[in-house]
Amino acid sequence: MGDISIWLRDRISRRGLLSGGLAAAGGTTICATSVALGQSTHGQHKAAAAGPPPDHAGAHGAMITVGEVDDARNGFDPSVLLTEWDIGTVSRLPDGRTLRTFEVTAEDKEIEIAPGIMFPAWTYNGRVPGPSLRATEGDHLRIVFKNSGSHPHSMHFHGIHAARMDGVPGAGLIDPGDEFVYEFDARPFGCHLYHCHALPLKRHIHKGMYGAFVIDPDPARHPDQAEIARSRLFGTLENAGWQEFVMVMNAFDTNFDNENEVYAVNTVAHAFMKRPIKIVRDRPVRIYLVNVVEFDPINSFHLHANFFDYYEQGTTLVPTLRTVDLITQVQAQRGILEFTYRDHETGLYMFHPHQSEFTELGWAGMFDVVEAVA
Repeated sequence: MGDISIWLRDRISRRGLLSGGLAAAGGTTICATSVALGQSTHGQHKAAAAGPPPDHAGAHGAMITVGEVDDARNGFDPSVLLTEWDIGTVSRLPDGRTLRTFEVTAEDKEIEIAPGIMFPAWTYNGRVPGPSLRATEGDHLRIVFKNSGSHPHSMHFHGIHAARMDGVPGAGLIDPGDEFVYEFDARPFGCHLYHCHALPLKRHIHKGMYGAFVIDPDPARHPDQAEIARSRLFGTLENAGWQEFVMVMNAFDTNFDNENEVYAVNTVAHAFMKRPIKIVRDRPVRIYLVNVVEFDPINSFHLHANFFDYYEQGTTLVPTLRTVDLITQVQAQRGILEFTYRDHETGLYMFHPHQSEFTELGWAGMFDVVEAVA
Protein backbone atom coordinates (compact mmCIF):
# COMPACT_ATOMS: atom_id res chain seq x y z
CA MET A 1 0.00 0.00 0.00
CA GLY A 2 3.00 2.33 0.28
CA ASP A 3 3.16 3.18 -3.43
CA ILE A 4 -0.58 3.72 -3.57
CA SER A 5 -0.43 6.05 -0.58
CA ILE A 6 2.26 8.15 -2.29
CA TRP A 7 0.21 8.24 -5.53
CA LEU A 8 -2.92 9.28 -3.65
CA ARG A 9 -1.11 11.96 -1.66
CA ASP A 10 0.29 13.50 -4.84
CA ARG A 11 -3.06 13.29 -6.61
CA ILE A 12 -4.94 14.99 -3.81
CA SER A 13 -2.32 17.71 -3.56
CA ARG A 14 -2.28 18.43 -7.30
CA ARG A 15 -6.06 18.43 -7.77
CA GLY A 16 -6.73 20.48 -4.67
CA LEU A 17 -9.19 18.03 -3.13
CA LEU A 18 -8.32 19.15 0.36
CA SER A 19 -9.14 22.79 -0.36
CA GLY A 20 -12.55 21.64 -1.56
CA GLY A 21 -13.38 19.99 1.73
CA LEU A 22 -12.97 16.50 0.29
CA ALA A 23 -10.18 15.20 2.48
CA ALA A 24 -12.42 12.32 3.48
CA ALA A 25 -12.75 11.42 -0.18
CA GLY A 26 -9.18 10.18 -0.11
CA GLY A 27 -10.47 6.90 1.26
CA THR A 28 -13.70 7.02 -0.71
CA THR A 29 -12.72 8.06 -4.19
CA ILE A 30 -9.67 5.94 -4.95
CA CYS A 31 -8.82 2.44 -3.77
CA ALA A 32 -6.38 -0.22 -4.93
CA THR A 33 -8.44 -3.31 -4.26
CA SER A 34 -10.10 -5.80 -6.57
CA VAL A 35 -12.75 -6.59 -3.98
CA ALA A 36 -14.49 -3.28 -4.70
CA LEU A 37 -15.21 -4.42 -8.23
CA GLY A 38 -17.63 -7.04 -7.01
CA GLN A 39 -16.87 -9.07 -10.16
CA SER A 40 -15.85 -12.39 -8.67
CA THR A 41 -18.04 -14.26 -11.16
CA HIS A 42 -16.65 -12.58 -14.25
CA GLY A 43 -13.54 -14.72 -14.31
CA GLN A 44 -15.73 -17.79 -14.81
CA HIS A 45 -16.70 -17.30 -18.47
CA LYS A 46 -16.14 -20.36 -20.60
CA ALA A 47 -13.82 -19.48 -23.43
CA ALA A 48 -11.80 -21.15 -26.16
CA ALA A 49 -9.15 -23.80 -25.59
CA ALA A 50 -6.91 -21.23 -23.96
CA GLY A 51 -9.07 -21.40 -20.83
CA PRO A 52 -11.07 -18.71 -19.05
CA PRO A 53 -10.19 -15.10 -19.80
CA PRO A 54 -8.56 -13.08 -17.02
CA ASP A 55 -10.54 -11.20 -14.43
CA HIS A 56 -9.46 -7.61 -15.09
CA ALA A 57 -10.04 -6.45 -11.53
CA GLY A 58 -6.49 -5.15 -11.45
CA ALA A 59 -6.74 -3.07 -14.60
CA HIS A 60 -5.14 0.34 -14.07
CA GLY A 61 -4.20 -0.76 -10.56
CA ALA A 62 -7.84 -1.33 -9.61
CA MET A 63 -7.93 2.32 -8.58
CA ILE A 64 -11.67 2.61 -8.42
CA THR A 65 -14.27 4.08 -6.11
CA VAL A 66 -15.21 2.12 -3.00
CA GLY A 67 -18.85 1.50 -2.21
CA GLU A 68 -21.98 2.18 -4.21
CA VAL A 69 -23.84 5.29 -5.29
CA ASP A 70 -27.51 5.46 -4.31
CA ASP A 71 -29.19 5.45 -7.73
CA ALA A 72 -32.66 5.70 -6.19
CA ARG A 73 -31.72 8.89 -4.38
CA ASN A 74 -30.16 10.27 -7.54
CA GLY A 75 -33.29 9.43 -9.49
CA PHE A 76 -31.29 7.87 -12.34
CA ASP A 77 -29.08 4.84 -12.97
CA PRO A 78 -26.05 5.21 -15.31
CA SER A 79 -26.70 1.72 -16.71
CA VAL A 80 -30.30 2.57 -17.53
CA LEU A 81 -29.22 5.83 -19.17
CA LEU A 82 -27.21 3.79 -21.68
CA THR A 83 -30.34 2.62 -23.46
CA GLU A 84 -33.03 5.06 -22.33
CA TRP A 85 -34.31 7.27 -25.16
CA ASP A 86 -36.92 10.00 -24.92
CA ILE A 87 -38.76 9.84 -28.25
CA GLY A 88 -41.34 12.42 -27.20
CA THR A 89 -45.06 12.41 -27.90
CA VAL A 90 -45.88 11.85 -31.57
CA SER A 91 -48.79 13.47 -33.42
CA ARG A 92 -49.54 14.78 -36.91
CA LEU A 93 -49.50 18.29 -38.28
CA PRO A 94 -52.24 19.41 -40.68
CA ASP A 95 -49.85 18.90 -43.61
CA GLY A 96 -49.29 15.28 -42.57
CA ARG A 97 -45.80 15.71 -41.17
CA THR A 98 -44.78 14.15 -37.86
CA LEU A 99 -44.85 16.45 -34.86
CA ARG A 100 -42.67 15.25 -32.01
CA THR A 101 -43.17 17.05 -28.68
CA PHE A 102 -40.77 16.89 -25.74
CA GLU A 103 -41.14 18.31 -22.23
CA VAL A 104 -37.99 19.36 -20.38
CA THR A 105 -37.70 21.06 -16.99
CA ALA A 106 -34.62 22.66 -15.46
CA GLU A 107 -34.21 22.11 -11.73
CA ASP A 108 -31.53 22.30 -9.04
CA LYS A 109 -30.68 18.93 -7.55
CA GLU A 110 -27.92 17.48 -5.41
CA ILE A 111 -26.59 14.27 -6.94
CA GLU A 112 -24.05 11.65 -5.88
CA ILE A 113 -21.25 11.38 -8.45
CA ALA A 114 -19.09 8.89 -6.52
CA PRO A 115 -19.78 7.01 -3.28
CA GLY A 116 -20.21 9.65 -0.59
CA ILE A 117 -19.39 12.60 -2.88
CA MET A 118 -22.36 14.90 -3.50
CA PHE A 119 -22.50 17.57 -6.19
CA PRO A 120 -24.90 20.56 -6.40
CA ALA A 121 -26.08 20.02 -9.98
CA TRP A 122 -28.32 21.97 -12.32
CA THR A 123 -30.30 19.41 -14.26
CA TYR A 124 -32.68 18.77 -17.11
CA ASN A 125 -35.55 16.57 -15.88
CA GLY A 126 -33.72 15.84 -12.63
CA ARG A 127 -30.87 13.86 -14.18
CA VAL A 128 -27.33 14.33 -15.45
CA PRO A 129 -26.95 14.00 -18.33
CA GLY A 130 -30.40 15.23 -19.34
CA PRO A 131 -32.80 13.03 -21.31
CA SER A 132 -31.42 11.56 -24.54
CA LEU A 133 -33.77 13.07 -27.11
CA ARG A 134 -34.28 11.04 -30.29
CA ALA A 135 -36.14 12.01 -33.44
CA THR A 136 -36.22 11.19 -37.16
CA GLU A 137 -34.87 13.39 -39.91
CA GLY A 138 -37.64 15.69 -41.13
CA ASP A 139 -39.78 15.55 -37.96
CA HIS A 140 -41.06 18.89 -36.72
CA LEU A 141 -39.85 19.22 -33.14
CA ARG A 142 -41.52 21.09 -30.32
CA ILE A 143 -39.60 21.25 -27.04
CA VAL A 144 -41.56 22.75 -24.13
CA PHE A 145 -38.92 24.03 -21.73
CA LYS A 146 -39.76 25.10 -18.18
CA ASN A 147 -37.28 26.67 -15.78
CA SER A 148 -37.83 25.49 -12.22
CA GLY A 149 -34.24 26.23 -11.26
CA SER A 150 -32.68 29.13 -9.39
CA HIS A 151 -30.85 30.70 -12.35
CA PRO A 152 -31.70 31.71 -15.93
CA HIS A 153 -31.39 28.71 -18.27
CA SER A 154 -31.93 27.70 -21.88
CA MET A 155 -31.59 24.80 -24.31
CA HIS A 156 -29.19 25.34 -27.18
CA PHE A 157 -29.45 22.56 -29.77
CA HIS A 158 -26.60 21.58 -32.05
CA GLY A 159 -28.54 21.37 -35.30
CA ILE A 160 -30.17 23.64 -37.86
CA HIS A 161 -32.80 26.11 -36.71
CA ALA A 162 -33.88 29.76 -36.77
CA ALA A 163 -31.95 32.38 -34.79
CA ARG A 164 -34.94 32.94 -32.49
CA MET A 165 -34.72 29.27 -31.44
CA ASP A 166 -31.02 29.30 -30.62
CA GLY A 167 -31.25 29.20 -26.82
CA VAL A 168 -29.07 32.25 -26.25
CA PRO A 169 -29.92 35.55 -24.53
CA GLY A 170 -32.93 37.02 -26.31
CA ALA A 171 -33.73 33.77 -28.11
CA GLY A 172 -34.95 31.20 -25.61
CA LEU A 173 -32.99 32.07 -22.46
CA ILE A 174 -35.58 32.29 -19.68
CA ASP A 175 -35.71 33.31 -16.03
CA PRO A 176 -36.74 31.02 -13.14
CA GLY A 177 -40.45 30.30 -13.31
CA ASP A 178 -40.74 31.03 -17.05
CA GLU A 179 -41.44 28.77 -20.02
CA PHE A 180 -40.30 28.76 -23.63
CA VAL A 181 -41.21 26.56 -26.62
CA TYR A 182 -38.49 25.74 -29.13
CA GLU A 183 -39.71 24.66 -32.58
CA PHE A 184 -37.68 23.55 -35.58
CA ASP A 185 -37.32 20.69 -38.04
CA ALA A 186 -35.02 17.79 -37.17
CA ARG A 187 -31.94 18.20 -39.38
CA PRO A 188 -29.31 17.16 -40.19
CA PHE A 189 -29.36 13.51 -39.12
CA GLY A 190 -26.56 12.60 -36.74
CA CYS A 191 -25.32 12.40 -33.16
CA HIS A 192 -25.78 15.84 -31.65
CA LEU A 193 -26.25 17.41 -28.23
CA TYR A 194 -28.01 20.20 -26.42
CA HIS A 195 -26.87 22.31 -23.48
CA CYS A 196 -27.63 25.47 -21.57
CA HIS A 197 -26.19 28.63 -23.12
CA ALA A 198 -26.57 30.99 -20.15
CA LEU A 199 -23.53 32.85 -18.84
CA PRO A 200 -21.10 31.98 -17.44
CA LEU A 201 -21.32 29.22 -20.03
CA LYS A 202 -18.62 27.01 -18.53
CA ARG A 203 -20.45 26.91 -15.20
CA HIS A 204 -23.87 26.10 -16.62
CA ILE A 205 -22.49 23.29 -18.75
CA HIS A 206 -20.22 21.93 -16.04
CA LYS A 207 -23.06 21.90 -13.48
CA GLY A 208 -24.90 19.29 -15.55
CA MET A 209 -27.01 21.09 -18.16
CA TYR A 210 -26.44 18.95 -21.24
CA GLY A 211 -27.74 15.87 -22.99
CA ALA A 212 -27.60 13.80 -26.17
CA PHE A 213 -29.74 14.78 -29.15
CA VAL A 214 -29.89 12.10 -31.86
CA ILE A 215 -31.59 12.52 -35.23
CA ASP A 216 -31.99 9.26 -37.14
CA PRO A 217 -31.72 9.30 -40.94
CA ASP A 218 -34.94 8.89 -42.92
CA PRO A 219 -34.31 5.96 -45.31
CA ALA A 220 -36.66 7.48 -47.88
CA ARG A 221 -34.32 10.46 -48.18
CA HIS A 222 -31.29 8.23 -48.78
CA PRO A 223 -32.40 5.62 -51.33
CA ASP A 224 -28.82 4.67 -52.25
CA GLN A 225 -28.06 3.85 -48.62
CA ALA A 226 -31.54 2.96 -47.38
CA GLU A 227 -30.48 -0.27 -45.67
CA ILE A 228 -27.79 1.50 -43.65
CA ALA A 229 -30.22 4.28 -42.78
CA ARG A 230 -32.82 1.76 -41.59
CA SER A 231 -30.23 0.21 -39.26
CA ARG A 232 -30.00 3.58 -37.50
CA LEU A 233 -33.74 4.33 -37.51
CA PHE A 234 -35.14 3.65 -34.05
CA GLY A 235 -37.94 1.07 -34.05
CA THR A 236 -37.06 -0.74 -37.28
CA LEU A 237 -36.23 -4.45 -37.46
CA GLU A 238 -32.80 -3.54 -38.80
CA ASN A 239 -32.16 -1.25 -35.83
CA ALA A 240 -33.34 -3.88 -33.34
CA GLY A 241 -30.44 -6.10 -34.39
CA TRP A 242 -27.96 -3.57 -32.99
CA GLN A 243 -26.91 -3.09 -29.38
CA GLU A 244 -27.05 0.69 -29.02
CA PHE A 245 -25.72 2.75 -26.13
CA VAL A 246 -25.56 6.48 -25.46
CA MET A 247 -22.44 7.52 -23.55
CA VAL A 248 -22.01 11.10 -22.39
CA MET A 249 -18.46 11.71 -21.17
CA ASN A 250 -18.59 14.21 -18.32
CA ALA A 251 -16.61 15.42 -15.31
CA PHE A 252 -17.10 17.40 -12.11
CA ASP A 253 -15.18 20.20 -10.43
CA THR A 254 -16.08 19.47 -6.82
CA ASN A 255 -14.31 22.49 -5.31
CA PHE A 256 -14.97 25.00 -8.11
CA ASP A 257 -11.33 25.74 -8.88
CA ASN A 258 -11.81 25.19 -12.64
CA GLU A 259 -10.22 21.74 -12.50
CA ASN A 260 -12.08 18.44 -12.42
CA GLU A 261 -11.71 15.97 -9.58
CA VAL A 262 -14.13 13.28 -10.83
CA TYR A 263 -14.54 11.92 -14.38
CA ALA A 264 -17.21 9.60 -15.69
CA VAL A 265 -19.46 8.35 -18.45
CA ASN A 266 -23.09 9.08 -17.60
CA THR A 267 -22.07 10.87 -14.39
CA VAL A 268 -21.18 8.17 -11.82
CA ALA A 269 -17.47 7.44 -11.45
CA HIS A 270 -16.44 3.87 -12.36
CA ALA A 271 -20.07 2.80 -12.71
CA PHE A 272 -19.23 0.44 -15.57
CA MET A 273 -16.18 -1.01 -13.87
CA LYS A 274 -18.42 -2.24 -11.07
CA ARG A 275 -21.32 -3.17 -13.35
CA PRO A 276 -19.88 -4.04 -16.76
CA ILE A 277 -22.07 -3.51 -19.81
CA LYS A 278 -23.45 -6.76 -21.21
CA ILE A 279 -22.65 -7.32 -24.88
CA VAL A 280 -23.97 -10.27 -26.88
CA ARG A 281 -20.99 -11.53 -28.83
CA ASP A 282 -22.74 -12.08 -32.19
CA ARG A 283 -24.63 -8.76 -32.33
CA PRO A 284 -23.05 -5.49 -33.57
CA VAL A 285 -22.56 -2.56 -31.20
CA ARG A 286 -23.28 1.11 -31.85
CA ILE A 287 -22.25 3.84 -29.38
CA TYR A 288 -23.48 7.42 -29.55
CA LEU A 289 -20.54 9.17 -27.88
CA VAL A 290 -20.72 12.78 -26.69
CA ASN A 291 -18.00 14.74 -24.89
CA VAL A 292 -19.11 17.55 -22.56
CA VAL A 293 -16.12 17.64 -20.21
CA GLU A 294 -15.40 21.22 -19.17
CA PHE A 295 -11.96 22.53 -18.10
CA ASP A 296 -10.00 19.82 -20.01
CA PRO A 297 -9.40 20.59 -23.69
CA ILE A 298 -9.42 17.00 -24.97
CA ASN A 299 -11.12 13.75 -24.03
CA SER A 300 -10.81 10.38 -25.75
CA PHE A 301 -12.23 6.88 -26.09
CA HIS A 302 -10.05 3.79 -26.38
CA LEU A 303 -11.39 0.28 -26.93
CA HIS A 304 -9.28 -2.63 -25.69
CA ALA A 305 -8.57 -5.68 -27.85
CA ASN A 306 -10.76 -4.44 -30.71
CA PHE A 307 -11.20 -1.76 -33.38
CA PHE A 308 -14.20 0.26 -34.54
CA ASP A 309 -15.48 2.41 -37.38
CA TYR A 310 -16.19 6.03 -36.49
CA TYR A 311 -18.72 8.48 -37.91
CA GLU A 312 -17.68 12.02 -36.99
CA GLN A 313 -20.80 13.81 -35.65
CA GLY A 314 -22.84 10.97 -37.16
CA THR A 315 -23.80 13.04 -40.20
CA THR A 316 -22.67 10.48 -42.78
CA LEU A 317 -23.79 6.93 -43.56
CA VAL A 318 -20.23 5.85 -44.33
CA PRO A 319 -17.44 5.92 -41.73
CA THR A 320 -15.17 8.94 -41.56
CA LEU A 321 -12.55 6.73 -39.89
CA ARG A 322 -12.20 2.99 -40.37
CA THR A 323 -10.58 0.40 -38.13
CA VAL A 324 -9.35 2.57 -35.27
CA ASP A 325 -9.17 1.84 -31.56
CA LEU A 326 -8.86 5.43 -30.31
CA ILE A 327 -10.56 8.72 -31.11
CA THR A 328 -10.26 12.14 -29.47
CA GLN A 329 -12.98 14.71 -28.92
CA VAL A 330 -12.94 18.32 -27.79
CA GLN A 331 -15.87 19.65 -25.78
CA ALA A 332 -19.19 19.30 -27.68
CA GLN A 333 -17.58 17.00 -30.24
CA ARG A 334 -19.43 13.74 -30.76
CA GLY A 335 -19.72 10.78 -33.07
CA ILE A 336 -20.91 7.23 -33.60
CA LEU A 337 -18.77 4.13 -33.00
CA GLU A 338 -19.63 0.76 -34.59
CA PHE A 339 -17.92 -2.55 -33.83
CA THR A 340 -18.50 -6.21 -33.01
CA TYR A 341 -17.04 -8.92 -30.79
CA ARG A 342 -18.16 -11.69 -33.15
CA ASP A 343 -14.65 -13.09 -33.54
CA HIS A 344 -13.71 -12.71 -29.86
CA GLU A 345 -13.92 -15.08 -26.94
CA THR A 346 -16.33 -14.12 -24.20
CA GLY A 347 -15.05 -12.17 -21.22
CA LEU A 348 -14.33 -8.68 -19.93
CA TYR A 349 -13.00 -6.03 -22.31
CA MET A 350 -12.02 -2.62 -21.03
CA PHE A 351 -12.76 0.82 -22.49
CA HIS A 352 -11.50 4.16 -21.21
CA PRO A 353 -9.91 7.44 -22.30
CA HIS A 354 -6.22 7.41 -23.04
CA GLN A 355 -5.63 10.14 -20.49
CA SER A 356 -4.62 7.88 -17.59
CA GLU A 357 -5.58 10.54 -15.07
CA PHE A 358 -9.19 10.50 -16.30
CA THR A 359 -9.25 6.71 -16.05
CA GLU A 360 -7.99 6.67 -12.48
CA LEU A 361 -10.41 9.42 -11.43
CA GLY A 362 -13.52 7.64 -12.61
CA TRP A 363 -13.81 7.38 -16.41
CA ALA A 364 -13.33 3.69 -17.20
CA GLY A 365 -15.53 0.68 -17.77
CA MET A 366 -15.84 -2.89 -19.00
CA PHE A 367 -17.84 -4.65 -21.67
CA ASP A 368 -18.91 -8.10 -20.51
CA VAL A 369 -19.09 -10.07 -23.74
CA VAL A 370 -21.39 -13.08 -23.42
CA GLU A 371 -22.96 -15.65 -25.71
CA ALA A 372 -26.46 -14.51 -24.78
CA VAL A 373 -28.20 -12.34 -22.22
CA ALA A 374 -30.37 -14.34 -19.83
